[in-house]
Amino acid sequence: MVINRKIFLFLAGTICGTLMSVASLSFATQPNAAKNIPFDELRTFTEVFGRIQKDYVEPVKDKGLLEDAIRGMLSGLDPHSTYLNEEQYQELRVGTTGQFGGLGIEVGMENGFIKVISPIDDTPAQRAGIKAGDLIIRIDDKPVKGTSLGDAVKIMRGKPGSEIILTVVREGVEQPLTIKVVRAVISVTSVKSRILEKDYGYIRISSFQSRTSDSVKSEILKLKQKNKGDIKGLVLDLRNNPGGVLNAAVGVSDTFLNSGLIVYTEGRVGDSQINFRATPTEYLKGAPIVILINAGSASASEIVAGALQDQKRAVIMGDKSFGKGSVQTVIPTSNGGAVKLTTARYYTPSGRSIQAEGITPDIKLSRVKLQELEKSGYEPVKEADLSNHLTNGKAGRNSKKSSEKSAANGDITRDYPLSEALNVLKGINISKRIGRAK
Repeated sequence: MVINRKIFLFLAGTICGTLMSVASLSFATQPNAAKNIPFDELRTFTEVFGRIQKDYVEPVKDKGLLEDAIRGMLSGLDPHSTYLNEEQYQELRVGTTGQFGGLGIEVGMENGFIKVISPIDDTPAQRAGIKAGDLIIRIDDKPVKGTSLGDAVKIMRGKPGSEIILTVVREGVEQPLTIKVVRAVISVTSVKSRILEKDYGYIRISSFQSRTSDSVKSEILKLKQKNKGDIKGLVLDLRNNPGGVLNAAVGVSDTFLNSGLIVYTEGRVGDSQINFRATPTEYLKGAPIVILINAGSASASEIVAGALQDQKRAVIMGDKSFGKGSVQTVIPTSNGGAVKLTTARYYTPSGRSIQAEGITPDIKLSRVKLQELEKSGYEPVKEADLSNHLTNGKAGRNSKKSSEKSAANGDITRDYPLSEALNVLKGINISKRIGRAK
């Protein structure tokens, strides 16, 4: 008898990269299968199970016992293999898409109540008037005191278009406020960009979701529009990015490559041995890239950094990355849950295994803090301070450029790695210009 079952490969946890695809798994009864069954160990398991049912101080449900046994079996393999019940599996799927029906607020716990850390821009919560610092004391007339943060979040999520009533306590307001919020589809933005200064762009990826590679391409086009032309260099910020969907990491890498291997995986099962190669879709026309990483850059982040480093496409700066180089396959089970199982290791184009090693930056940066010095009363005398000095005839235009550059630099004054990354990009372009002049 052969049972075919669909296997969906999703991101599994905050620091796990996983393969997004669908495969087929077959379980076949082999003639010598009985010889491989550990009867003695199974007999011990049933003895312990029966003893717990009979003698434990409180009654325990069989379902809970067996789920805990499965979790224990998987946790003994490695830190990333685990069992997901139906609820946890659904939460996992929400996390990989970055989209769900909800209110659009970032929350935490404070004294047993739900505290609003921040309403997300242009979401139902913000439009309804929810503010940072609000304490949610009731959800649909049910007190939240004693409710876990996870349970409260689950209650607030729901079908788009449905209503929820929040009772909040706000500093400076005597009486609790009752606020009605209509749930909507909330999209978690994993990619942001801005112009650092003329011709130099910045893209920050906070996590790798199913739509991240498309978002990166879109942000590059926006940067070109803002710059009124192609950019001459890009800083790709992957610091504290815990990873995500493997296909997203492949897509982001492909955005900056024209050919060659991006990453490959190897495992015991044939389906786990896959090569991912770049297509001729490079978006920056060869402009230099600096990738910022640190110890919080894991999994999918390391795939991107490793691919572009091996392909000599980017300079890697910062601290050594986390070292998460294994692939987890999420296999749905018949009860609506899933098993998250480590099935492969992934390797960079040159054959490096990132597992427990991480990506070593080309330029290692010390952990320092930048602080702009206060202006002293004394300023050095310059030509422009001398009496009857000649003007350059273009003061207005130069003055404008100088002020624009100063304003842009103000954004990175306190970010030492970002400041150094921008300097490296400028240095690469200066080197190219000097080379052409020769």
